[in-house]
Amino acid sequence: MSTIHEVIPFQELLEALTDEKIKLHHRYLYRLSDLDNKEVALLDSIWTQIPSERRQNLLEALKELGANNLLLSYEAVGRLAILDQDPRVRTLAVQILWWFEPADLIPEFINLLENDPSEQVRAASASALGRFVYLGEVDDISEETQENIEDSLLGVIQSRETDLVKCHSLEAVGYSRRPEIPPLIEAALASGDKEWIKAALAAIGRSIDQRWEEDVLHFLNNKFPAIRAEAARAAGELEISTALPLLIELTEDSNDKVRHVAIWSLSQISGEGVSEILEDLWEEAEEETEIELLEAALDNLEFNINAKLISLFEFPESELDDINDELFNDIDEIDIIENDDEDIFD
Repeated sequence: MSTIHEVIPFQELLEALTDEKIKLHHRYLYRLSDLDNKEVALLDSIWTQIPSERRQNLLEALKELGANNLLLSYEAVGRLAILDQDPRVRTLAVQILWWFEPADLIPEFINLLENDPSEQVRAASASALGRFVYLGEVDDISEETQENIEDSLLGVIQSRETDLVKCHSLEAVGYSRRPEIPPLIEAALASGDKEWIKAALAAIGRSIDQRWEEDVLHFLNNKFPAIRAEAARAAGELEISTALPLLIELTEDSNDKVRHVAIWSLSQISGEGVSEILEDLWEEAEEETEIELLEAALDNLEFNINAKLISLFEFPESELDDINDELFNDIDEIDIIENDDEDIFD
């Protein structure tokens, strides 16, 4: 990768970005990783000369490439693009930035959530703030900052905002232990609205609160794939052992996404016979993506089993909390089903 950085002069990259006749090959996209301050200034100087649709396509490609290669950093491009006039570009910039947890941009994310004219940007900003709610719960940001974020998200939920933005805000604030949140989750579950139920289940998974076990089990049998998938995800994050039989059934679901998240959740919960089931599925799998998922799930299962064994015998209670926080963070970052994917309610 370093060779790619060396062989393309930055001026050549700038010319390629502004010339619609030039296809943006990966060698150009790699060159946009880890920009220094001078390069950012040069990119900023020609940014508006890049046609709007081309900026959108560029950010889409950087988002996908960065998600698949953690050695690449497009934070600098995201910081520049978050000020773009195009709402789709701003949305993608927020989605790129949230992986880097840039605490200095928290006020900007709050501002976008509360004031951006684009519903999609506001929803993406809510999701970005959710990562900081989690960081507050593990004491990586100040209590005051966490409280400000939560106040903003709760204010949005109780406002006249669109349901899309409010649902994303509920998911984001799900990490918090504030007493206002369980009643909001209960109301969403009882609403009968598919999007609100899905958001509530996402918040439940992030809550690490066993009080929701019966609700999660109930929605594992829901007729809508999106709800089954989110319930399966919550079952894994809460490590609900009583969900194992239903999750095993869901590994044969007609919907790919439901099947995939059920597989991952089995690896999180572990339990008798789970290893054999995952190994059998791996042997039968034919599609490359499913093979890779099952291999990752088997690795995750082994890791979780070993971590639980070690925690039982070697670690004092104070260190157990740190281990659980780390595991929870890893689970959240492995996004098997992206919320922005196509609708699977029908």
